[in-house]
Amino acid sequence: MKKIVKKANSILSIFLLSIFASQCFAQSSVNADKKSNFQYLKKLNSVFDFVQQNYVDEVDPKILYEGAMKGLMESLNDPYTSYLDESIQRDLSDTTAGHFGGVGLMISKAFESKPDKPAYVEVSSAMEDTPGARAGIQAGDFIVEIDGDPTDVMTMQDVLAHLRGKVGTPVTVTILRGKTLRFKVDLVRALIEVPTCKYAMIGKTGYVRLIQFTPETAPRLQDAIDYFKENSYESMILDLRDNGGGLITSAVNVVDKFVDEGLIVSTKGRLDFQNSSYSASPEKTTVKNVPVVVLINKGSASASEIVSGALKDHHVAYLVGNVSYGKGSVQQVIPLGNDEEIKMTIARYYSPSDTNIDKVGIVPDLEVSYPKLSDENEKSYVKLMEANVISEYVENHPDMTESDIADYARQLKTEYDLEERLLRRLVRMQVNRHKSDIVYDLDFDIQLNAALEILSDKASFREKVENAKTLKELQVMNEEKIKEEKADQKVEE
Repeated sequence: MKKIVKKANSILSIFLLSIFASQCFAQSSVNADKKSNFQYLKKLNSVFDFVQQNYVDEVDPKILYEGAMKGLMESLNDPYTSYLDESIQRDLSDTTAGHFGGVGLMISKAFESKPDKPAYVEVSSAMEDTPGARAGIQAGDFIVEIDGDPTDVMTMQDVLAHLRGKVGTPVTVTILRGKTLRFKVDLVRALIEVPTCKYAMIGKTGYVRLIQFTPETAPRLQDAIDYFKENSYESMILDLRDNGGGLITSAVNVVDKFVDEGLIVSTKGRLDFQNSSYSASPEKTTVKNVPVVVLINKGSASASEIVSGALKDHHVAYLVGNVSYGKGSVQQVIPLGNDEEIKMTIARYYSPSDTNIDKVGIVPDLEVSYPKLSDENEKSYVKLMEANVISEYVENHPDMTESDIADYARQLKTEYDLEERLLRRLVRMQVNRHKSDIVYDLDFDIQLNAALEILSDKASFREKVENAKTLKELQVMNEEKIKEEKADQKVEE
């Protein structure tokens, strides 16, 4: 038993020593009032040993060790820092490999559940052409139950175990949208393949949706650009909506196709080796003198924000949509051996104007939002989702045309108090659920239509882009606004 305890403690000690090194010890020695790292480790050793020797039941030391590691990472209160045991590593390996059985939702979860803010599972984005996306689950939705089990008491490992599984098996999730809209969605697990991008021409505008940032994203984007050039494109739309991010190097390679010189992104951490910068290379730039609009929304995170922030700061593109997610941190996976790792935030990234958008997001140059549902609309939406009438109707009418979709939407309108455009969208998603060649939806997508309208006025587009404020300018304006509001408040008091 003593050997097991020593082994667990030595692993933890080596890990702490290797990560924090001399900086931590120097800080401890400067402040005599603080206990040194070794003192804390000694106390941890004692508690570990005491529990082993005195707890009423015999305890597997591995359980204690993993519990301590999880607690250590969770104490940082960072949703992107965590201890990864063998099962979670397997989940990550499945994702990295590019395929797994699941529902296609990118999610996050708070560590602490509070009465006024339960730790439900938050959807950061729904991957294109997956069961979650086809069911209409959106970024910002909360999964409050999975197969009837509440998620606020689950760990992230529990959540993944519930959502992933054998292809073809069912799972039911209860969605909370906003404060009151709650409904159940029946999903069937599918083979989830990590996609890269889709593209098509809309008139003379090249439209490309980047779905995730992988090593293949930049090459596939170049395929799209080559296709646009073959079709004599005059403008371009880069759609980053619901793109939850990926590799920072992939984001840099994407920006490099639009920016021919200058800083793309920099990272800043506590230690020198965590600080780095990425700059554009003129020979890699393939999109020149072409009007570009970038679409973003709440599901645009991390690498998506690196790209949109860089293009905005360099006055290369005009941003349309909603405020992005706000993930401005960089993680590193650190192996501990014995099939375990930790994933830890080691730095924050900064845009070319030296701005970090963590927990703030990027404000688009033109904000375009979809209409919010009224209370009555919400009741109708829940009723429609739970009735499952659309999927049943489409199953019985497999070859529906756009005219058929419009007719059925008008029929649904007589029973459900919802906008016909939304009803057409819901029906169309069911009709196209097995098709992978549907790239855009001009009937429903008001943000895409807004982008096309802006690009149609070529005379004023360059002026709009040049006059758009950088992230730093927006940040300074916001800080001044806050100061003015505080000053006004003091005057009133």
